[in-house]
Amino acid sequence: MTPSPPDLDLRKFLTEERHAIHLIGVAGSGMSGIAALLLELGHDVRGSDKARTLETERLQQLGLRFFSPHNAEDAADAELVVFSSAIKIDNPILSGARERRIPAIRRAEALAAIMRGKRGIIIAGMHGKTTTAAMAAHVLRGGQLHPSHYVGAEIPILGSNAHWDPRGEYFVAEGDESDGTLQLFHPEHAVILNVEEEHLDFYRDLAAIEEVYAKLLNQTSGAVFYCADDPHAARICGARSGAVSFGFGEQARYRATGLELHDFAATFCVERGGEKLGDATLSVPGKHNVSNALGVIALATELGIPFEKIAKSLGTFRHARRRFEIKYQSDRFLLVDDYAHHPTEIRATLATAKSAGRKRVLTMFQPHRYSRTKALRQEFGAAFDDADHVFVTDVYAASEAPLPGVTGQTIADAISAYGHRGVSYQPRLDRLHCDMGRMLAEGDLVLSLGAGNVHEQLATLAAELVIAEKLKEIVGAEGDVRLSEPLAKHTTLRVGGPAQFWVEPRTEEAFVRLIRFCRRENLPLFVIGRGSNLLVRDGGIRGVVVHPSGGEFDRVEASGLELTAGVGAKLKEIAYAGKAAGIGGFEWMEGIPGAVGGGLKMNAGAMGAQTFDQVVRVRYLDREGIAHEKTPAELEVHYRHVPALDENFAVSAVFRGEKSSAAEIVRRLEASQEKRRTTQPSAKSAGCIFKNPAACPAGKLVDELGLKGSRVGDARVSEVHGNFIVNEGAATADEVLQLIGQIQATARQKRGIELETEVQIVGEAG
Repeated sequence: MTPSPPDLDLRKFLTEERHAIHLIGVAGSGMSGIAALLLELGHDVRGSDKARTLETERLQQLGLRFFSPHNAEDAADAELVVFSSAIKIDNPILSGARERRIPAIRRAEALAAIMRGKRGIIIAGMHGKTTTAAMAAHVLRGGQLHPSHYVGAEIPILGSNAHWDPRGEYFVAEGDESDGTLQLFHPEHAVILNVEEEHLDFYRDLAAIEEVYAKLLNQTSGAVFYCADDPHAARICGARSGAVSFGFGEQARYRATGLELHDFAATFCVERGGEKLGDATLSVPGKHNVSNALGVIALATELGIPFEKIAKSLGTFRHARRRFEIKYQSDRFLLVDDYAHHPTEIRATLATAKSAGRKRVLTMFQPHRYSRTKALRQEFGAAFDDADHVFVTDVYAASEAPLPGVTGQTIADAISAYGHRGVSYQPRLDRLHCDMGRMLAEGDLVLSLGAGNVHEQLATLAAELVIAEKLKEIVGAEGDVRLSEPLAKHTTLRVGGPAQFWVEPRTEEAFVRLIRFCRRENLPLFVIGRGSNLLVRDGGIRGVVVHPSGGEFDRVEASGLELTAGVGAKLKEIAYAGKAAGIGGFEWMEGIPGAVGGGLKMNAGAMGAQTFDQVVRVRYLDREGIAHEKTPAELEVHYRHVPALDENFAVSAVFRGEKSSAAEIVRRLEASQEKRRTTQPSAKSAGCIFKNPAACPAGKLVDELGLKGSRVGDARVSEVHGNFIVNEGAATADEVLQLIGQIQATARQKRGIELETEVQIVGEAG
C-alpha cells in the first residue's frame, strides 16, 4: 500500500483544506459515509466501484463524481486516495497511486483524522455499535448539541449515515474493531458496549482483541463509559480512573430498574448512583437495546443534557436499517430482518423476537464468513433456542476463500447436536423463501438473520405475502391460500416444483374475483384439478395456481337422466352418482383418476368413450371473469383437446346418461375396474403419456420398440402398459422429460413416427 507521507497532517488536510480525493469502493456503507463527510467539508470527491447503486446515485446528487469500474486514469489527478478494507492490493487505482506516489489511506484513517477536527465520541463493541451510535447522535441532536456523526448503516431518523455539522463541537462515530483500526482513534470519550471473541480471521485470540481496546482507552482523553454487565468490558475498563459504568446490576452507576418489554418497545426507570433520574421508553425492542440506551443516557447526562430531553429523544428513536427492521406486518404475519451474525447477537435478537408474543418464531440464517463459521460453530449451535424452526443456508463468503468442509451444514449440524429438533439446511439461497413460505401459518413471526444478502429472501417473502393476503380476502375464510405449495402433492405422477400461490376457491363468485384480480395485477393464472394428466416441471409454476375444490365445485346433482357436476368433482364420483340415481353410461369414468375440470379440458376418455360424448352443456368463465354456457355443438371439440378451454375456465357441466338397471350399471363398473387393474399400472403415473398416432396405439408402439422397463433415474416405462411412465420413488420432472425425449427419438428414428404428448407439460425448469 502507499502510506501517507509522515509530514502530511491528515486532520488539517481533511478538515481545514480542500483537495481532490478519490474513494475506492465508494458504494459500501462505510465508504459512502466518508464520501458524504468529505463532500460536506467541501472537497472535490470522486469515487469508483464495480457497479452503480442507489447509494452512489444519492452521492452523485450531492456532488460525487462516480466511475465504474475501477480505472487508474480516473484517479490520476487525485491528491489523496481512500480505500476500504475490502479492496485488494492489486486494485488498479491503488497500483496507479503507488506509481504516481499519491498518498493512499484506509477508510478508518480518514475517519479518525476527520474526527480529530471535533471532540470525538467513539462507540465501540462487537455488537450493537451501529444502533448505539445512531441513538447517541439522535439524543445529542435532541439536546441541541448539533453533533456530526458517522454510522455504518442507513439511518432514516438521522437522514443519512454520515453528516458534518459545522455548528456543533461533537462528532459521534462507531468504531470498527474487525481489522484492528479501532486503535487509530484518539477520541475525547469512548462508549464500550461489549468485548468478546469475534473476527478471528484477523485476531489470533481474545487477548489480541483486548490489546486493541486497551490502546483505544489509553488514547481516550476524557471519560470512558462501559457496560458493567459485560465481564470483559468491565475488566478492561473498570480500573480506569473516572470510568462510568452502566447496566442492570447493582454495581452499575447508571442502572435500569423496573424493566418491562413490550412488542416493539421497552419501559424502564433510570437510576444514577441510587438516585432516580426518571422513567424512559425506548421505541426499539429488546433488553440488549435497553443496555445500549443506558450507555447513551450516561454519555448524554455527563455532557449536560437534561434527562427529560434524553428521555424524549429515546422515545422517538427508530432503528437503523436491518436492525430488527419490520419488513411486513399484518394481523396474521410479522416479518423482521436483522443484521445479527454472531452467536451473541443472534441470541439477543431471537429473545426479542420471542418476546413479541407470536405463536412461532421461524428463522432464516445465513452464516457470515467461513472463518467465523468454523471458529464459532459450537456457539452458533447453542444460539437458536428461541427459534421454533431454523433454516440455514450456505455461507456468505464476504472476501474470504472457502474452507474445506465448512458450509451452512456445519451450523445446521451444530444446532441439531445441541438438541434443537427444528433445523433444516438449504444450500440454495434462492429457495429459502419457498421453504419458509411452505411452513408459514397464521400467527408466525419470520426472522431473517445475517450480514450478507439473506434479507433479499425475506423481502421476496414479504412481497409474496402482500399478494397472498389479498388472495385470502378474495376466497374468504372457507377458501385456502398457500405459498410455494409443492405441486408434486397435487399430481398423480407425484413430481413437480412449487406453485408460487396455491389458491382454493369454494365458490364461482370467488373464482370470478380471482380471475379479475390476477388480470388487474398482471399475475399469471393456471387452473389445476386432480393433476392426473399433468407433468409439472421441477421449477414449478409462477403466479396463481387455482384449484377449484370443495363447496360448489364438488357438488354432483341428478335430475332425470342428467347429472350436473362442479369441476372439482372426481370423474369416478360421476359414475357412482349415476349408479345411485339409476343413470347408466358413465361407468367408463370410474377408471379415470381425474376430476370433471380436467376431463372437460382434455376431453378425457377410456373404454371407447370420451367426456364430450355425454356433455349437454358447459359453464365456463372467460379471462374477464364473465360466465358463459355452451353446448358441444357451439364448441370446437377434438380428440383430447377442447381449444375453448385453453383460455377459459370451466366451472361446471351437465352430463346426460341413459336409463339403466342397477345390475347393468354394476356389471359395467366392474368391467371398467377389471380393465384398469389388468391393463394399467398401479404405481404413480400421469396416465397415458402419448396420444395414439394413426399408425399404431402408442402403448403397442413402445412395446414393439423394446422400451418397456427403460428408465431415467426413478422414472420408468411401465412393464404393464407401454404408454405409462411411472414414478418408482423420488423421480424428478426432468427425469420424466428425459425419458419422454428418449422414447420420441427412438420412435422417430426406427419407425418414422412423431409421438405427440397427451400429458400436459407446464411450469419452469428447475
